[in-house]
Amino acid sequence: MNLFGEGLESAVQKAFTRPAPKSAGAQMRYLVRQLKGTGAVARTLRVSQRTVERYVKNQIKKPRPDLAARLEREVRTRWQPQIRAKARERAATTGGIVIDTRARIGYTAPVGSTDENRVRHLTVALPPQYAARLFDAQQAGESDRRLQQIAAEALRDTYFQDGGRRAGALEEVRFTDVEHVEFDL
Repeated sequence: MNLFGEGLESAVQKAFTRPAPKSAGAQMRYLVRQLKGTGAVARTLRVSQRTVERYVKNQIKKPRPDLAARLEREVRTRWQPQIRAKARERAATTGGIVIDTRARIGYTAPVGSTDENRVRHLTVALPPQYAARLFDAQQAGESDRRLQQIAAEALRDTYFQDGGRRAGALEEVRFTDVEHVEFDL
């Protein structure tokens, strides 16, 4: 499960100014324009070129569930690339990113300590440098585990150490058993 990557992608998609095409025909026509031909769309979606042409002409209106999922995913990844880039740039330079998570978070600490490793529900605004690191790692194709490590470092510095004002001796935060993670710009 690619929880962190999908969370970052959905946060960026909230910045879209127009809704993506909904019908199969409109989605196919959009992909044909983006990929510059029905053959390229057919290879991307793993269907025949004739099938793509039928969707473009609205001769077929309801795709199979697996094709509908692939079609939706391909349109979403290509929809409004400039808006997507501006949202990432804004988060990485000035705005930062908000993480809302429920997971086992904390340090190895004595039982009863406030820093003990336990299930917490946190909503924390992360500074722009962590948003930049998260988006750079996602663009580089890093694993979900690496994105989780970057988020753990961000929570350590922002939530536990409060920018260096407290808990300076604590080194490594544990961020495991993630039940829920959501990002917002």
